[in-house]
Amino acid sequence: MSLWPWRKAGTRPEEALYAAIVAAARRPRFYATGAVPDTLEGRFDMVVLHLALVVERLQGEGMDELVRALVERFVTGMDDALRELGASDVTVGKKVRRMAEAFYGRAAAYGAAGNDETALAAALARNLWPDVEPPGALPELARWVVAARAALAAQPAAAMAQGTVTFP
Repeated sequence: MSLWPWRKAGTRPEEALYAAIVAAARRPRFYATGAVPDTLEGRFDMVVLHLALVVERLQGEGMDELVRALVERFVTGMDDALRELGASDVTVGKKVRRMAEAFYGRAAAYGAAGNDETALAAALARNLWPDVEPPGALPELARWVVAARAALAAQPAAAMAQGTVTFP
């Protein structure tokens, strides 16, 4: 019996997880309050934040194969987005590599901060507002990350392995 029954069935949970991550990262509430810059970089950072939280949760369950597939889906998504934006074939590989490095660096920073809202706010500020003063809504975003971690921890790992995830 396979540890990953979805592989036999031909379904791909990483596709469903990635779609849920992107949809959650695009929620207007993140941008409307001014907490997150409504720019390509701001939207990228929100996808990275949501992805990092899901990866953290899945790694806690030992779902390394699904984590690898999900991160690969993220990389493919970034490659597709760059090509749609008109990036040349010569530069796409380098840009995608930098995006993947950014994901791993941010995931490490958010993971190291844990549920310490002050440390999370500092990590978020470094990534979302590297060159400007962060907005007053930053503590609210840090609280959301803590709530998201709790919500993800409460979701059955088996459901996530089938491609289902919800964010607060």
